[in-house]
Amino acid sequence: MGEHALLVELADAGAAEALHAELLRRRAAGALPGVREIVPAARTVLLDGVAEPARLAAELPGWEPRPGHARVGEVVEVPVRYDGPDLAEVAARWGVSPREAVRIHSSAEFRVAFCGFAPGFGYLTGLGARYEVPRRATPRTAVPAGSVALAGPYTGVYPRSSPGGWQLIGTTDAVLWDTGREPAALLSPGTRVRFVPAPRTGAGR
Repeated sequence: MGEHALLVELADAGAAEALHAELLRRRAAGALPGVREIVPAARTVLLDGVAEPARLAAELPGWEPRPGHARVGEVVEVPVRYDGPDLAEVAARWGVSPREAVRIHSSAEFRVAFCGFAPGFGYLTGLGARYEVPRRATPRTAVPAGSVALAGPYTGVYPRSSPGGWQLIGTTDAVLWDTGREPAALLSPGTRVRFVPAPRTGAGR
């Protein structure tokens, strides 16, 4: 990772989220001078710009991160046409009607736990364990850009067309990645997100 980087491996996603939030708090308080980037993943957090990585690594086991998540800025609203081919299957797994599945998904406030897979793709948490769904047994060779999808504990939006095995429940016209925009990514770790039902008219997907 480089002479001034430190990759911290955690036991699970919850521990990674807690450490990420703690690191952001400490950096905001001026306790992590020089740290340029703090990048969370499913079970790791990467710090770049650490003057003495070995010293910080030795200190970390003594930290007691406070409960809570890193939440960044205002809520980003993503309009969604809940027209995905897997919506009925997801609703059946939840034991509800497709209409109720839409209500459940659109009522939750999500948070971007980390980003990866493709530029602009965020792994969003917020539904709760009872609504986890498995990936499809056979991935699709091409998932359209803008597809809103579920897999495990996460919701995600495909920023571009690509193969994928997530359960597709809807589509959005929101642009997840735009190199002409600053920042290019609509969603970044900690961003709060709500999915807002939009009319299906003119979906064309």
